[in-house]
Amino acid sequence: MWGGSKLSSSGSRILEGLRLGFQRTQADSSRLTTSAVYPKNQLSWIPQIKPWVFNENRIMWFKSYSMTFACLNWMKIFRLPWTRPYSTSQTTVDTSEVRTFLALAHKWWDEQGVYAPLHSMNDLRVPFIRDNLLKTVADHQPGKPLSGMKILDVGCGGGLLTEPLGRLGASVVGIDPVDENIKTAQHHKSFDPVLDKRIEYRTCSLEEIVKDTVETFDAVVASEVVEHVIDLETFIQCCFQVLKPEGSLFITTINKTQLSYALGIVFSEQIAGIVPKGTHTWEKFVSPEKLESILESNGLSVQTVVGMLYNPFSGYWHWSENTSLNYAAHALKSSLQEHPAPAEFALKGETEELQAEASTNTGVQEELKK
Repeated sequence: MWGGSKLSSSGSRILEGLRLGFQRTQADSSRLTTSAVYPKNQLSWIPQIKPWVFNENRIMWFKSYSMTFACLNWMKIFRLPWTRPYSTSQTTVDTSEVRTFLALAHKWWDEQGVYAPLHSMNDLRVPFIRDNLLKTVADHQPGKPLSGMKILDVGCGGGLLTEPLGRLGASVVGIDPVDENIKTAQHHKSFDPVLDKRIEYRTCSLEEIVKDTVETFDAVVASEVVEHVIDLETFIQCCFQVLKPEGSLFITTINKTQLSYALGIVFSEQIAGIVPKGTHTWEKFVSPEKLESILESNGLSVQTVVGMLYNPFSGYWHWSENTSLNYAAHALKSSLQEHPAPAEFALKGETEELQAEASTNTGVQEELKK
């Protein structure tokens, strides 16, 4: 809805336009013609609108016998939502989400603050990422099991997950659209010279680095991110593009259920205050079934989906078979993209095989006759 100042400004312009139009209509009434029909004892009428004209105030008028419509010239650039052309450069970043996290940028490393659940979640998500990545390598260095791997941490925030992955030996690129988050992350990693060399932070969205990082990363991590994007399909497509063949995508997010609304929003945000109000939007939550469908349709094969439960009283997470609240998913990028052969070639191949079989059978029969 419009604010008061905008309403008063717009309203005054429209009223002024109608006043001028009424005066102009009266002055030109002798020249106006209409074929409007007014049936007797009927309230409706059908005006025949004459072509529009522009007056000296650059106001466009539509003329009829008893009504004048005005449309300000500066409004001609407005497009209705359903007629707006699609743009391939559309971002997946929600600006309202950016404002929410901007206000909390200085609290990332407060382990007792609003991000305490994310600190505690590392007890599950770090081993989940590490163990699944180690399945793809034959050998690894003790103490640095992820050495030699390049990981992209999307929506890294203050680096809560980026740093543990760097300590495991990986070369990690952390990206986030909130500049204050990146400043916090860079400041924190500067205290550890080893991490300072292994971790790189960038203020950007995933779409902005796709062209420069095609098939660059062994793994992409999107932990507690997909429930904040505005275009999940595009987001997954970008993840696919930056992954190497047979690369891993790791996602942790919130299921879209009545229970997740009751506990994830009503209880966590409005009653207990575990997370700030407005952090989550239930409509953006995604079920494991829908997520798997999107992943599979974009060349990513789902390997694991497992539930996660948070105990707000103890402050700890644990794995669960129940995925009705939080869950983690691991998917692999296909090494080869299968392209089915055209139908005519497939039929031709089948025909040739049948002919070869027939000739073989004929030869066998002749040998038996001998």
